[in-house]
Amino acid sequence: WKELANSKIGIWHKLKNKELKKNRKKKTNVNEKRIFFKCIKKIGYQTQYNLKKVSLEVNGKKVTKEISNHTILSVFLRDILNLTGTHVGCDTSQCGACVVHVNGKSIKSCTAFAADLEGSKITTIEGLAQNGKMHPMQEAFKKLHGLQCGYCTPGMVMSAVDLLQNNKKPSDSEIRKWLEGNICRCTGYQNIVAAVKEAASKM
Repeated sequence: WKELANSKIGIWHKLKNKELKKNRKKKTNVNEKRIFFKCIKKIGYQTQYNLKKVSLEVNGKKVTKEISNHTILSVFLRDILNLTGTHVGCDTSQCGACVVHVNGKSIKSCTAFAADLEGSKITTIEGLAQNGKMHPMQEAFKKLHGLQCGYCTPGMVMSAVDLLQNNKKPSDSEIRKWLEGNICRCTGYQNIVAAVKEAASKM
């Protein structure tokens, strides 16, 4: 947090020096975190971090929000729209737990800025079920226990759905190849592959 404050045109230093003088008189220690939050309040919210109005269609509903340019899609979905089915496991684009569909294609939502997706159609794991009925892929994962802790499951399901949109009858090796970007730390992947093949027979 100090690095962030230091990057804000020296206001951190001005506030800190001001607080130092005040505390010297009172003979108290400097609370650096309190200065930091003063800094954020003074320069962060005033500049609004370059806010931009963004309109998207999320799970079939039109959504318009004012967000900062650097808000990544996973944060937009989880923290702003409260769609917490999209999980964040690594923040480095490794695990695939945050996969969603953008205009019908699967992407890792930690790799995209929400502001760059103006007008796009986003589907999250919450949007797969229709009229209270689970998507065939969700049914297959449940039936064949293609999960253990479940943390990676939303990303696995979204990636697998995209696979079947491109390949109706994938082989085991094609499924494994497609899901290379989705890491599961619990299972041996065998049930995941079986679930995808089961869903392929239903879709």
